[in-house]
Amino acid sequence: MLRQLGIRDFVIVDRLDLEFDSGFTVLTGETGAGKSILIDALSLVLGERSDAELVRDGCARAEISAEFDIRALPDLAHWLETNDLAGEPGVCLLRRVLEAGGRSRAYLNGRPSTLAQVKELGERLVDIHGQHEHQSLVRSAAQRELLDAFGGSLPLARDVEQAWRRWQELKRRRIEWESNAKALAAERERLQWQVRELTQLAFSAAEWAELQADHRRLAHAASLIETVESALELLSEGEAAALTTLNGVVSRLQAAQEFDADLKDVLDMLEPAQIQIQEAGYSLRHYRQRLDLDPARLRDVEQRLDAVHSTARKYRCTPDELPQLLAQAESRLEELGGTAGAQALLKEEREAGEAYLSVARQLTERRGRAARELAGLVTDSMQKLAMAGGRFEIELERLSEGGAHGQERIEFQVAPHAGAVPRPLAKVASGGELSRLSLAVQSVTSQVARVPVLIFDEVDAGIGGRVADIVGRMLKELGRRHQVMCITHLPQVAAAADHQWRVAKQQVAGRALSSVTPLASGDRVDEIARMLGGLRITDTTRKHAAELLGKT
Repeated sequence: MLRQLGIRDFVIVDRLDLEFDSGFTVLTGETGAGKSILIDALSLVLGERSDAELVRDGCARAEISAEFDIRALPDLAHWLETNDLAGEPGVCLLRRVLEAGGRSRAYLNGRPSTLAQVKELGERLVDIHGQHEHQSLVRSAAQRELLDAFGGSLPLARDVEQAWRRWQELKRRRIEWESNAKALAAERERLQWQVRELTQLAFSAAEWAELQADHRRLAHAASLIETVESALELLSEGEAAALTTLNGVVSRLQAAQEFDADLKDVLDMLEPAQIQIQEAGYSLRHYRQRLDLDPARLRDVEQRLDAVHSTARKYRCTPDELPQLLAQAESRLEELGGTAGAQALLKEEREAGEAYLSVARQLTERRGRAARELAGLVTDSMQKLAMAGGRFEIELERLSEGGAHGQERIEFQVAPHAGAVPRPLAKVASGGELSRLSLAVQSVTSQVARVPVLIFDEVDAGIGGRVADIVGRMLKELGRRHQVMCITHLPQVAAAADHQWRVAKQQVAGRALSSVTPLASGDRVDEIARMLGGLRITDTTRKHAAELLGKT
């Protein structure tokens, strides 16, 4: 819902800070007081085109800001996150700055944004019904979504879209195959040969590490044997071996220890050295037993390394990249249709097309039933809204090849009076008729409509009496599920509201300025009395106003 609206130097408004409540709110006041300026300001911050003439005379710029509570709109929060425009959780802040020179800037949650982004967001937040570009009822996409929501077909519509995209992707791949058959056949032949060669090589990253270790050991086997035998000779097996010498030293010191016990510390250090040298000798002899000259094994390892290096040079990669190259070749070969080629792609395409047609037919059937029911309900509602004899129809125009949104184009049509031929809404409805028709549609679909804020302008044009009472009751009922605002000149409509604001124009320092005042219950009586009786408010008009308020 809309929480706050701030307006600075806009047309005849110098400064307004408005806080909104849920339910049904009316804006009343004398003609020319500036009631529509609030809608114009809100439209501007929601992405409408700007005009430098909207900046108040003598000011450098106009600024509009709006705060929305979006806690009940998880899809909208996801959209903000996806577009890197998320702000405080559950809150959406919009700001529009219009300079006197004509330049305009828009911000979403403090971040500079394009007008297209702001407009897309605005269409999800507010629906303005009247002679206005924000009127969703005349947009084809909004009509389709509303019908699907009413018929409970939104999940099926998403399935249809996914099936369509799958079908079109396979069609694209098949056409690409056919258009580039020769080049693709050559590529597939090359990939098959490459996969066959790399598969036969049967090379892995683990083998590469093992081969390198084996080659280092086998290539230096003679040197390793010589080194180990020399070490054994010096440590334990030669006549002047370190172990023999150390044993002699230890033996003599043990004998001398009988004469001086202080030698024990030295013996304690030498005895571990004896043990370590003995262990080193055992380990070297064990290593020497396993270390043999094996020219045949060395030759095998070198041949294997040569095969790996040769293949890597051929494909201009390092040996350890060969397994990844094989995986990539297999993946691309599968994408090209493997050995089945165009026939496999054609088969997949046909199956995807049949799957699309299956879900699209289901959607068409549901839309047909929902269109008949919705048209009947809206037509009934029109009879109560000064459109007697009129009728509402929903045309499902069959598309020759279908599309992402199904096999039909949806168009709302209306015959505003008896004898009229139904035509698209935007072509036949006046501002008042379109606004009342919007009220009828919104009332019927209020439980499934997803735009939280509804604003009605001109809804009372050309009506009065009993119809005005009906309009007021319908708006009040709609306000139970949405935040509803309405500009009205009719006391019956104003009396039905949960909240009432009076818009007034006054002269300040020779300039006209507009102000907005929330009305308490007593003030509402006076304002509705003014609406009933004009400039002269009498006890009779006050009594009538109180009676109107008492009915709601």
